[in-house]
Parts: sequence; structure tokens; C-alpha cells
Amino acid sequence: MKYFSLTFFSLLAMAGSAQTVTQNIRGTLSDADSRQPLTGATVLIAGSAPVKGVITDQSGRFSLEQIPLGRVTLELRLVGYEQRQVSNIVVDAGQEVVLELVMQEATTQLNEVVVTATENKGEAQNDMALLSGRSISQDETKRYAGGFNDPAMILSSFAGVTNNATGSNEVIVRGNSPKYVQWRLEGVEITNPNHFADQNSVGGGVSALNNNLLAKSDFYTGAFSAEYGDVLSGVYDVKLRNGNNQNFQSILGLGILGADVTLEGPFRKDYQGSFLANYRYSTIGLLSDIGLVNIEGGAPTFQDGAFKLSLPTKKAGSFSLFGLGGLSRVTLDNFNPGTAPIPGNQSALEGIRKDYDKRSFLMNAGLSHRLQISKNGSLTTLLSFSGNGINEDIDQSDVIKIRDDAGQWLRDSLANERLSYKSRLNNAAYRASITYNNKLNARHRIEAGAKFVYNSFSYAQSFLNDTTGSPQVLSDFDEGIATLRNFVSWKYRAGNRVTIVTGLHNMNVLYNHKSTLEPRLAIRWNVGNRGTFNAGYGLHSTMDRVHNYFAKVKQPNGSYTEPNRNLGLLKAHHFVAGYEYRLTENLRVKAEAYYQHLYNLPVENSDTSAYATINEGQDFRYVELVNKGKGRNYGIELTIERFFDKNYYFLINSSLYQSKYTPLDGKERNTAYADNYLVNVLMGKEFTNLGRRNNKSISLNAKVFFGGGKKYIPLLRNGAGQVISNPESGTIWDYKKAYEDKIDDIYQVTFSASHKVNKRKTTHELFLNIDNITNRLSRISEYYDDTKPGSIGYFKQFGIFPNIMYRIYL
Repeated sequence: MKYFSLTFFSLLAMAGSAQTVTQNIRGTLSDADSRQPLTGATVLIAGSAPVKGVITDQSGRFSLEQIPLGRVTLELRLVGYEQRQVSNIVVDAGQEVVLELVMQEATTQLNEVVVTATENKGEAQNDMALLSGRSISQDETKRYAGGFNDPAMILSSFAGVTNNATGSNEVIVRGNSPKYVQWRLEGVEITNPNHFADQNSVGGGVSALNNNLLAKSDFYTGAFSAEYGDVLSGVYDVKLRNGNNQNFQSILGLGILGADVTLEGPFRKDYQGSFLANYRYSTIGLLSDIGLVNIEGGAPTFQDGAFKLSLPTKKAGSFSLFGLGGLSRVTLDNFNPGTAPIPGNQSALEGIRKDYDKRSFLMNAGLSHRLQISKNGSLTTLLSFSGNGINEDIDQSDVIKIRDDAGQWLRDSLANERLSYKSRLNNAAYRASITYNNKLNARHRIEAGAKFVYNSFSYAQSFLNDTTGSPQVLSDFDEGIATLRNFVSWKYRAGNRVTIVTGLHNMNVLYNHKSTLEPRLAIRWNVGNRGTFNAGYGLHSTMDRVHNYFAKVKQPNGSYTEPNRNLGLLKAHHFVAGYEYRLTENLRVKAEAYYQHLYNLPVENSDTSAYATINEGQDFRYVELVNKGKGRNYGIELTIERFFDKNYYFLINSSLYQSKYTPLDGKERNTAYADNYLVNVLMGKEFTNLGRRNNKSISLNAKVFFGGGKKYIPLLRNGAGQVISNPESGTIWDYKKAYEDKIDDIYQVTFSASHKVNKRKTTHELFLNIDNITNRLSRISEYYDDTKPGSIGYFKQFGIFPNIMYRIYL
């Protein structure tokens, strides 16, 4: 009996250990236009045998249980709706899969006939945006090399988009300044979500957004639909996923950049609401705080957090509360301009030491409410706050070399320390908006909305005047500016072949009474079953950065005025045309051409000046401006993309483009962002079912980038090519040759890998990403440095950088 019992329990244990590890897939299904839940729809696991599927309930909810781990494809079917497939859903042991899916009603209604539509992978989710846009999934932000846990860096993998090769998170779209990119979170405009950003709200080295929280998001590069206003360049509409509303889950991560924790779960079992929250602290800063590392000059530290609370009600609609915030600090002792650009005089002089300290914060919070007011009509109301601040100090000291009696150097001594630059910048924005959406029928949909924004600005900047030895004020103001925007859009589907979206956007700056009425038009024509032609036009406008409006400019009599308070809106006509051909469901070829005519650009009010605010970064200048500049961006983009399927993918794209501007001197020049060409080659392969238990996988990914170098302003030289710049007198740059040329082209190879292990109730994942694996250090621009040969120092491409992270999903 004893041996029988032992054998029985041994077999039982073996049977338990041999059971296949599974996970659940749950979610909701709704109408793509009205967002009403779809009842009675079939949700199937494609290719399952026997067939595994469920029917959605009255609330559009579905639950597929005990799904084997790996990647699966869902098929969605409902009479009167276009059949849809949702592919590459990752099923892991450690996290239940929760989805929010939509289906498009068919324009041709035939009883008991299923209308099938080919899934256009990569297409933007907002069906009011028909061109120059794509969706970005959470899986892509993890998989693409170079986008390591950073939703901002992944954008440079797409046609027409690049960033600053110095390692900054700038997003440069089709030759436009990165300061004209609009960031949105849950449909609300937010601050630049990057730590260490500059006063133009661009750049930054690390994103505060964490891809653990992301849902599928949309990115647009031109000719935006009518709902998007106050933007010229690009729109990144980031979405946060809802937390699991039935089970508690968590993710713990530790990497070179930071240690983070993500928590999610239900508020209570009998309620459909959920919470999702993440917090991260920089690893280097943490180790420095507890004394395990000591970085000379100080460790760059940051911390950030984000959350989303989903709060549905039975009769009062659905509420959502969300937020994103971050703090950061960097201290650079004995700073050299070649390390990174900073405000002020970009030069290095022997005998002068500079110490730089920067502290910054960002804060965004919003409350949204969606109410169904009729069968197909809804109202969405949003209230939000966003703010950011930057404190910067540059201390300057004279370096005295102490030598012995024989003249040998012993040490340096510092004397005459003074504050050479001081900046205190604080921005706050309070927003309220309401949007009405109505699906009139399968062919017609309308949207209309209004948004009021009140911006509060507090700026104080000064630098040490070397001539007088006293502080000189650059800006000093505490002002409020209000704007009111309105829009209306109409979508018309002329059968299953042609879709037209048209609309108007109205922008009003209440501070100085500037306004525009901006028409928008887009058309998509499905040619056959595989080809798609699209074209569109939009007039767009935006305000420039606020420091240009209130800059203090010195007049010939020695007094200071603020001549730019009445600056108008920058404007641009966007024209786009493209063609896409789907060779297979997972393979597409896409070409898109564009032309942007920019006008009303602020330029210096001098017919001998090349200065325009579209080029400013850290090298801003406070001068008298007029809206008399113009520009043009034009180019063509080609993309060949195989979406992830059968464990591999590739993405090849190239762009040829020009970016020009004309200031008051009448000479057309390149802009600072006229790189002229870029090429991206991305590829990856996933190896699954590895190990004795088939529970391991390895993913390998690579990216190769080629690009034209950034145009720059050279140092002053004489006829023999010798540098004759004089920082003491302020004559450093040769503005007559502004942006004529580049120094080097940019080349970079990035490699990433991940190793995933599924346990019974947890998933373990190890990531490795190596940027610029060849350590190529292309020269980007130059600065004056009298300690170097020829007095020339170079800003260079960011070198090799390995990043590693371990995560456990619970």
C-alpha cells in the first residue's frame, strides 16, 4: 500500500508538471465609429484545432481561457461588419492579456453575408486620419533596436523622421524643427515627456514614458485631421492601456537606466474599473545616493511615474484619471561644450572653468469623461493640467596653475568664481475641451469640438556681461496667454472603396487677437484588393515659443524694450500624396511625397541677418522679430515593410528631402534640420519553444541608419581658413555661411536581444541594447576651443552605449 501511494502521488506530480502552461485573453469589442459595445460577435483563435472561440456579451466583453503561450491571432466576426484579424498577440505566463478591440461597420448591408476586409497593419487607429500616419504597438516599442523602452526613440525608425545624433530625444519630422512636434497623452496635449529637455521643450536624454503602460498609439507626420491644431511638424498621440480589471498583476524591472515597478489590478471584484501605475528611479542616481558609486562631476539622476484609473459607471458614463510626472537633475563640473550643448556662449577658453547645474520637472494630469447620449452619439469631456520647469546655473571661475620652483605643474586653483548664466523657467497650462461624436450611419460620421487653454509663464534669465561685469537681463516676465480652438470633421465612406474626410480647424490667440481658419481634406481610394491611393491638404498654424514674445531687446539708446509681443502665428500649407501596395497580408510597399509651404515665420528684423526662430535650439537669440520669413520642406519617402509574422520582420525605408527658409536678407538657406537623406534598415528574428520545456525564447534585432549630417553655422575664418573667432568680443560665428553645409554624414548600427523564460506563474525577461555598436563618432558641428589644434572643438555623435534590463512579470 505504501509503494502504491508513493507511485500514485509521484505520477500525480509528474502529470501536474507536464501540464501545458496557459493564460487568458480577455477584452471588449466595440463599434469603431460610435464606440458602442458589439453584442453577439464571434472572437476566434485563428488556426485553432479544435476551434476555440467565444461570443461577446451585452457589454461587448469576451474571455478566452487557457490559451497556450506564444503568439496568437484573433478573428473577429459579426454580420454587417467587416471581418477583422488582430495578429501578434503575445501570450505570456506572467500577465493576463486584456484588449480593447473595434470593428468597422460595412457600408454594404447584405443579410447573412460576411464582408471581409484585409487588415491594414500599421495603419493609424484614428479613422479620421487617412494619410501620413501609422500606429505603434507596445510590442514594437520593445522589439525595434534603438527604441529600448523609449517611446520617443522608436519614432526615428520610420520614414521622414530622425533625431539628434548627439543622443538627444529630439524628434525631427520632414525637416521641421522638433519644437513644433505636439505630444499628446490620452488625447490631451502635454509637455515634452523627456528628462533634461531645453527651454524650447525639445530634446532630453531619457523619456519619462514607460512602455509597460502603453497601448497602441498613433504618430502623424503631416496634413493632420481637423482635430489637431497648434502644430506644424508632427503629432505623437500616446495612449495608456487600461489595467487588468479582474486580477492583480505586477512588473519589476532593473536596468542600467533605471529600476521600476508597475502595478495594476481591479478596485474590487464586482466592479469593471481598474488601476495602472508605474514608478522609476534612475539606477545611477540610486547607486550614487546610497554611496556605492561616486561619479566625478555628479551623477545624472531622474525619477518618473505615470498612472491611469479607469472608472466606468452604469448610467453616468465612463471616467478616466491619468497622469505623468518626472524630476531630473544633472551636474557637470569643469564642463566642456563638446560634452553637450548648453545655454550661453558655446566656447572653451584656457584658464576659464565652467560648472553647470540643471534641475527640471514635468507634470501632467487629466480627467476624461465619455457619455453616450444616444445610440450612436457621444460626448467626451477633458480637463487637464500640464506644467514643466527648468532651473539652470553656469558658474565660471578663473583657473590659476600652481607650479613648483622648477616650473612643474602641481595643481589648479580656482579664483574669481561668478554666476555667468542663470535661468528660472516655469510653464503651466490649464485645458478644458469637449468633443461631440456621432455615427449617422455606416457611411457618415461627424465630429465637432472646442478646446480652451490658459497658459501661465514665469521666466527670469540673465547672463554676466563680460564688459560691464554685471548681470544682463535676457527675459523677465510673468504672463498669461489664452487660446481657443474649435474644429469640425466629416467622414464619408462612398462604399468600401473611397473614404473622404474633410473639416475645418479654428485657432484663436486671445492675448494678441490672432486667429486662423484652417481647411483640411483627405481622400483614400482602395484600388483593387491590394492598392491604396491617398492624398490630402491641410493649413496648419502654431504659436512660437513664449520666450520670443517677451524677449528684452537692447535699443541703440541703451534702453530695453519687448518688441515681439504682437508676433503672429506661424503657418504652413501641407500637401501629401501617396500610394501603398500590399503584396501580402504582412508585406507592403509604400511611397509618399509631400510639400510644405511655410510662411509668417519669425525672423530677425534686419535685412542683413540670417536668424530665424525655426532653427533655434540651445543657441537662441533675443532680437526683434517680424513675421516675414518663409520656408519650404519637400521630399519623397519609400517604405518596404514586412510586419512581424512567422517569427521575423523587416523594415526598410528611405527619405530624400529638402528643408529651406528665407529670412529678410532674401537669401534662401538650408534650415538646421536639412539632413537631405536618411535610410533605415531594421530586421529581427524570434526563436521560440527553446529549452527542455519549450518555455524559452530568444529575440535578436538590429538597426542600421545612414543620414546626412546636420547643417551648422561655422566659426569665423580668414581667407586662409584659420579660425579668427573672438569669444570675448562675441564674434564667434560666421552667420553669412549659416547652414550652408555639414561636416560628416551619420552612420550608426544598433543591436538588441532579449531572452524570455515562461515559468508556471511568472515570466522572466532579459534585454540588451547596444547603441552605435561600431562607436562611430561623426562630427556634427563645431565650437571655439583655444586648447585644441586650430582652436576648433567638435560636437560629435553619441558613442557606443550598452543598456541592459531584467524584468519579471508577476
